[in-house]
Amino acid sequence: MFINGLGTAVPPRSFSQRECWEALGRIEHPALTRRVRAVLEGILTHDNGIERRSLALDDIEESFELDPDTLYRRFSREAPALASRAAVRALEQAGLDAKAVDGVIVSTCTGYLCPGLTSYVAEALDLRPEAVALDLVGQGCGAALPNLRAGKALIDSGCENVLCICVEVCSAAMYIDSDLGVLVSACLFGDGAAAALVSRSPIDATRRVEWKDGVSLTMPGKRDALRFEQRGGMLRNILTLPVPQLAGRYAREVFDRCASKNGLGAEDIGAWIMHAGGRKVLEELSATLALDDTDLQFSRAMLRDYGNLSSPFVLFVLDAALRAHAPGGSWWMSSFGAGFSCHGALLEVT
Repeated sequence: MFINGLGTAVPPRSFSQRECWEALGRIEHPALTRRVRAVLEGILTHDNGIERRSLALDDIEESFELDPDTLYRRFSREAPALASRAAVRALEQAGLDAKAVDGVIVSTCTGYLCPGLTSYVAEALDLRPEAVALDLVGQGCGAALPNLRAGKALIDSGCENVLCICVEVCSAAMYIDSDLGVLVSACLFGDGAAAALVSRSPIDATRRVEWKDGVSLTMPGKRDALRFEQRGGMLRNILTLPVPQLAGRYAREVFDRCASKNGLGAEDIGAWIMHAGGRKVLEELSATLALDDTDLQFSRAMLRDYGNLSSPFVLFVLDAALRAHAPGGSWWMSSFGAGFSCHGALLEVT
């Protein structure tokens, strides 16, 4: 399987962390107690690796609207549009017409539509009615690699070209609460979508990105460390302190399994395409995988400019590495999230 096109999309408004904190200072809300304000100030005004985030809001004050119907409308309006824009850009990069798409897979965890987002993407792109449509939910930040593996399964079953899309409207699950996990989430996550056009054969002879192998781990016993629950009609992010350590531990285990299977070591990896849950997560990845700042430069840059985008993030990192003409060879891509799950893929870039 070859990744022949990548496309990304974010909402038009981008807010600095300082702007977010200043907006909070203008708000009077019962949930904004002295303790809550202190926590938010600590996150938003100190170095956490994030400078800006793109959010589907006209102004920050909108993020304090706690009505479940408002949040649902935000997701149902923004998710199809972001997913479709990213998909169009992936097709344009591949130089492929939408009528050549045999399947579309969409992953999300920040909202629910029935029929799923594939229906809206198929309509926006005018895909053929017989194109296979799969909606994947419940995989959180790690969803991009399971999505690509599902794309590979469709390719292996006879499809020629498949759109693999991840889209998250994190601002549709963002509000002020006294819970630490909810507060941290409101300060770290951004909105966006990414799409990969995967095919049986390469299209561009000058730069080939081939999926060589993939490994996944799911640890249900760690499920409560990172997940969503629904309370009062709204999604509520459960984000606990052990998450960075879990990410580092399982990212190393996934890499070791795949590297050993393919006769590779860390020294053979030319580019590290890693999900970044936040600065502490990147520090754990750096420590457990023995990586330096250069190895994680693309992950750090995407975290700085967009925040944690959840499932699309690792595709943003891959796109950034390709645009920067990172040296070819064996590349390692890894994502992790709810479950607790961790995924890795070995790519060959020539």
